[in-house]
Amino acid sequence: MLDQSIIQQVTDIFHGLEGRYTLSAHISSQREEAAQMAEFLNDFAMASSHITVERHEADSNTLYFDLIKDDKPTGISFRGIPNGHEFTSLLLAILNADGKGKNLPDEGIVRRVRALQGDIELKTYISLTCTNCPDVVQTLNIFALLNPSIKHEMVDGALFQSEVEAKGVQAVPSVFANGELLHVGRGSLGELLEKLESRYPSLDAVESGGSEPTEHRFDVVVLGGGPAGASAAIYSARKGLKVAMLAERIGGQVKETVGIENLISIPYTTGSELADNLRTHLAHYPIELFENRRIESTELMGKDKIVRVKGGERFVAPAVIIATGAGWRRLNIEGEAEYIGRGVAFCPHCDGPFYAGKSVAVVGGGNSGIEAAIDLAGICQKVTVIEFMDALKADQVLQDKARSLPNVEILTSTQTMKVVGNGDKVTALQLKNRQTDEEHTLELDGVFVQIGLSANSSPFEELEKTRIGEIVIDAHCRTNIAGVYAAGDVSSVPYKQIIIAMGEGAKAALTAFDDRVRGVI
Repeated sequence: MLDQSIIQQVTDIFHGLEGRYTLSAHISSQREEAAQMAEFLNDFAMASSHITVERHEADSNTLYFDLIKDDKPTGISFRGIPNGHEFTSLLLAILNADGKGKNLPDEGIVRRVRALQGDIELKTYISLTCTNCPDVVQTLNIFALLNPSIKHEMVDGALFQSEVEAKGVQAVPSVFANGELLHVGRGSLGELLEKLESRYPSLDAVESGGSEPTEHRFDVVVLGGGPAGASAAIYSARKGLKVAMLAERIGGQVKETVGIENLISIPYTTGSELADNLRTHLAHYPIELFENRRIESTELMGKDKIVRVKGGERFVAPAVIIATGAGWRRLNIEGEAEYIGRGVAFCPHCDGPFYAGKSVAVVGGGNSGIEAAIDLAGICQKVTVIEFMDALKADQVLQDKARSLPNVEILTSTQTMKVVGNGDKVTALQLKNRQTDEEHTLELDGVFVQIGLSANSSPFEELEKTRIGEIVIDAHCRTNIAGVYAAGDVSSVPYKQIIIAMGEGAKAALTAFDDRVRGVI
């Protein structure tokens, strides 16, 4: 199951383990995957003398194992074989349980996780091909390790199809808390924590109504952990300034990009690799990272700028560089929000396998939309591209490829009016021809929304913005408030590209330093 080279790599990773770990497997011999699961676990245990396997015979549909540390449950279970992208989730579960993981949150986040009250049973339905799933699985595994009231189980949806269908799961990852849907799609630790805090009481709230906010003071506070934010933080730190970076996650939107071929001097990389490289570069400088923080409010007028985040912390600095990027734009039509995760999806790479042999639509005729249509055409029976404008906006080479595929249909001058469903899942789209005003219904099984990004600028009410919400900047990345700068996709700079965002982040940092030297801030 695992070749010798992988076992040796795992052996090296687990060198120095202190705890004793048991993979307590409950496997039905009637399942066709039983032998594969047993072989996987036995091979994995060969990597360390601190890991053993216990097998228990179970009923006909059972195939899972619990992670036990020093004879005590960790609260972490894997229902399925954590191969593919989820192999790392198993590695990190053990490393984090041993206190040696590199993705453990800081003390501020740890306090919030431990404050959650009540028995919380989490299940995450995943696909082994999903690139977003491991982040969610690893985050919820950490929650289980930090709080004994929380249990988390990863479920490979491909092995439990009847259960997936019964729950109406049509996108991964799908997280259920005590049997109720909690979250669908990619999600940062901070986002998942907030959803749990909104549903379950926290110790601070129960006992004292909350704690006094913690205040942090810096020379520069950078908001955002993507290419622009990383560049701004590094350039600021190189000037000898005390720098903080607040981010929901390092890498930002980049982490969702599967392949990157236009970062000059690097012919090919992936979003995940680039995000890791950004983190590595940041670690070379004395930059304080505050991950999994969501900005709640700001006070940007005056000499000291104040940024408040979820959890009560306040960050104060004379200079703030906003590099919060952009997020997926939604259609904002009837039925869209209701059926997210039940037929409405945003990531064709992650959720496409759920629609194998079915009919889907891709809304959006730009590069991302046509690329999605081409990918989906390889697994779906029919793909319909819906473009609002009179012509596609994608590069011609992509248009030519899409038009050459026999199961791809392209509708231009078409407005998406409504997502139609039966209460459990999407069944159709209601469309209107913009040239004739005729409406018709397109029956299908899923909809992939690919209409671009919108700037993450809502917390910054004091700043001047464009009609579409981008923060207005001058040629030096200055905003309309002295001491406040913006860079990358959140700003009005033309062309939203990684390499441009990096340059804009550096420019913003240099401008902030120049303003500091000249006494402007």
